Amino acid sequence: MNITTDGIRKQNLAITDATAVDHLLRTSRVGYLGLVDGDEPYVVPLNFVWHSDSIYVHGAQYGRKANLMSNSPKATFTVADEVGTIAHPVPAKTDTAYLSAMVFGKIAVVEDFDEATSALEAMLCKYVPGYYDTPLHSGHVRSYVSGAGSHVAVYRLRGEKITAKENPNQMSMMFYPGRTRKADLQHDQK
Repeated sequence: MNITTDGIRKQNLAITDATAVDHLLRTSRVGYLGLVDGDEPYVVPLNFVWHSDSIYVHGAQYGRKANLMSNSPKATFTVADEVGTIAHPVPAKTDTAYLSAMVFGKIAVVEDFDEATSALEAMLCKYVPGYYDTPLHSGHVRSYVSGAGSHVAVYRLRGEKITAKENPNQMSMMFYPGRTRKADLQHDQK
């Protein structure tokens, strides 16, 4: 895993701990795949799995997303875990506690059915752990057809670099319903 702080403006928020980044990528439920569509960005939310140091997603072999990945394989995948809002009597200091990671690299169709099966099995274990009592069979992957009538493909984004940031949770400052600036200021004056 190539974690870097390159391009992070607030270096004090950068995460370089590979274990923390790995945990975030393994546990996040939704990620956002960023692709290039001519002169504009195209970002789509997806289920995914972080498996063998790569992001794996699946989708139709045909359509806008598939065409964009084929024509311009440079991609970014972003995940974030929003912890809550940090309240502060000064409005400009109100903030959000979060962890986020961005995986930059090239995305491609997985041609090897064993790799595709392994990735889809890992995805099933992530989203429905313990539901299936037998492992996914590669024959199922070969024959699966989506409701739209096109075959499903598995795509791998092998990260060339990963950046990650954290704005830590400040428990005493976390906003909760009913918390007011007036009450915080009164508490501070005691």
